[in-house]
Amino acid sequence: MENEKKYITTEELQKHNKREDLWISIQGKVYNVTDWANEHPGGDIPLMNLAGQDVTDAFLAYHPATAWKYLGRFFTGYHLEDFHVTEVSRDYRRLANEFAKQGLFEKKQHVASCALTSVALMFGVVLYGVLCCESIWAHLGSAALLGFLWIQSAYVGHDSGHYQVMTSRRYNKIAQLLSGNCLTGISIAWWKWTHNAHHLAVNSLDYDPDLQHMPVFAVSTRFFNSITSVFYGRQLTFDPVARFFVSYQHWTFYPVMCVARVNLYLQTFLLLFSKRKIPDRALNIVGILVFWTWFPLIVSYLPNWPERVLFVLTSFAVTAIQHIQFCLNHFAANVYLGPPSGNDWFEKQTGGTLDIACSSWMDWFHGGLQFQLEHHLFPRMPRCQLRKISPIVKDLCKKHNLPYRSLSFYEANVWTIRTLRTAALQARDLTNPVPKNLIWEAVNTHG
Repeated sequence: MENEKKYITTEELQKHNKREDLWISIQGKVYNVTDWANEHPGGDIPLMNLAGQDVTDAFLAYHPATAWKYLGRFFTGYHLEDFHVTEVSRDYRRLANEFAKQGLFEKKQHVASCALTSVALMFGVVLYGVLCCESIWAHLGSAALLGFLWIQSAYVGHDSGHYQVMTSRRYNKIAQLLSGNCLTGISIAWWKWTHNAHHLAVNSLDYDPDLQHMPVFAVSTRFFNSITSVFYGRQLTFDPVARFFVSYQHWTFYPVMCVARVNLYLQTFLLLFSKRKIPDRALNIVGILVFWTWFPLIVSYLPNWPERVLFVLTSFAVTAIQHIQFCLNHFAANVYLGPPSGNDWFEKQTGGTLDIACSSWMDWFHGGLQFQLEHHLFPRMPRCQLRKISPIVKDLCKKHNLPYRSLSFYEANVWTIRTLRTAALQARDLTNPVPKNLIWEAVNTHG
């Protein structure tokens, strides 16, 4: 039977990398997923980014064991002739199998229920503070609490997008729409669209949307070449406006983070009302309308416009903590140009992520995302298990001489600002081509 197998080479597989001709390989077996791309729950972008490659590690990371039985209908009958598994991938797969045998992917405890309960309680306090109190300090306290509510609600939305946090898929979708669309005003459809692409192409300058913040931020000088975003399908032009903003990005980083939610709201509307195929578009729009009903209504109950503006700004500023954390996890890590590769999954995740070191009692505050590398390697792993597997992942990184960076929240901020400042000063050099300008250097030495 072995002699009857049909084989193709990796080079031949790579030719099937187009939207209308999309093949992938899993454990050496070749599958035609051209038609499935339209139905893929994770969207077509993950499949397109890894088209024409062996994607075993990525498939293993993102899919439960039950997904393997569905692969048969896509099998082309071909096997990879030169299929090879690296030592790193072999260890990663062995580790994933051990975690599955221990049931870690299923032991979710009651994190989501507790988080949603705390969100409900906070929402009640916010309503009381705004509707029943007349003190401006009570109103500002309510605004700050609303910011924390959005942070915790976003963590629930994030978790439910990666694995089933509730008892059924139906309840899981309700949790997504409630915690994402209805409470935060950010579409779970938009989040899935960008977040899946981010995970598969972490810190690729042209494939990872979470690094593409031109003209406001550029984490690498390679953005100065006006690279094309494969995700957005447009050029990220480094024009004079971008050059100006990037030149001062290490100063503007925190102020921009304080109003970053405005961009997320805008991105949500742009996607939901675009021509792009979106799962559950109607439900997502209804959820967004719920948010834009209760939030303006609460703000309108405040006694005057100065308090209303302060209320909104305060709530946004508190959620900046979460936006900053997302940046800390990746801005100062390794970056690269080009598509992700299916056969260096473990290496790319270790290179593109930073962990935030903290005590266990702070896990609720960071929502499990302080273990960013562990989360990227095992995105279906419930957040309550990430601290447990962290030492094991660290040992595996040490074995293969791969980076495992765990910094304090303060240190991660220092690394991020240093990265932004390095790019900023080089952007300024482009605006003033005179070499060794002593006046410029004197002004900017400690900038």
